[in-house]
Amino acid sequence: MKIVVDDLSGARIAEFLQEHVREMRSITPLESAHALDLDALRRPEVTFWSVLDGDEVVGCGAIKRLDAGHAELKSMRTTPARKRSGIGSLLLEHIITEATRRGFARLSLETGSAEFFRPARKLYEKFGFRYCEPFADYRPDPNSAFMTRLL
Repeated sequence: MKIVVDDLSGARIAEFLQEHVREMRSITPLESAHALDLDALRRPEVTFWSVLDGDEVVGCGAIKRLDAGHAELKSMRTTPARKRSGIGSLLLEHIITEATRRGFARLSLETGSAEFFRPARKLYEKFGFRYCEPFADYRPDPNSAFMTRLL
């Protein structure tokens, strides 16, 4: 497997992300779904990585620069057939290393509070993320859990 910076121009990653957005919208009320679409992920303040196993996209994740010292983890996803196989841990470790290398002092995220998102929350906890109040433009939401980690 390899992790690559992705310019989001390929059909495979577009399809992978469309499935991510569809899945999030099927689980979470629309006003509480914060998954970014392709256009939002192509913004200059976002760096996006794909995890490839050969030619197959098996995972993805991104960071969005909020300010000079704070970034947000976005679009973490592992293909359903490969969940709990270590891809999420591999990618999260890579993103934390990159965020640190870029000089960020803090990495935060929003994820769902529903049972479906429990494995994701456990992964983030394993990597030192702790629950926090909403950050950036987020507001309190019973469908969201907010987490942060100092780097």
